[in-house]
Amino acid sequence: MLALMPHYRIREAADLLGVSDDTVRRWVDAGDLDVTLDDSGRKVVDGAQLARFATQNAQSPTSDPSGVARSARNRFVGIVTHVVSDTVMSQVEMLCGGQRVVSLMSTEAVRELGLEPGSLAVAVVKATTVIVETPGGIA
Repeated sequence: MLALMPHYRIREAADLLGVSDDTVRRWVDAGDLDVTLDDSGRKVVDGAQLARFATQNAQSPTSDPSGVARSARNRFVGIVTHVVSDTVMSQVEMLCGGQRVVSLMSTEAVRELGLEPGSLAVAVVKATTVIVETPGGIA
């Protein structure tokens, strides 16, 4: 059975793109995003179009300050928001493009990197497993 492509209301599209609903409405008014009306008469954006738009307009909030090329593709530039340390280990929280990223590392590394709230940093994720979930289970 084929699943129907989802449609997203303006507010949902804004949440997925990490912008305000007014920004999405401006994109619609400018012709950058097409909308149709759902059965209730509300404006909706086709999921496939929203995915293309997100891919074409994806931007890092800031460039990678290191300037070093790496094989890891999952790199998130952000700002350190919180650091909790004991004598051996630390928990470092960052805000990267509106997403919270948490890393556990040695307190020695935190000191060497000078990580503290307000520091610019890059979270690099190299994982062998990425789990993808969908709302409501299997379609």
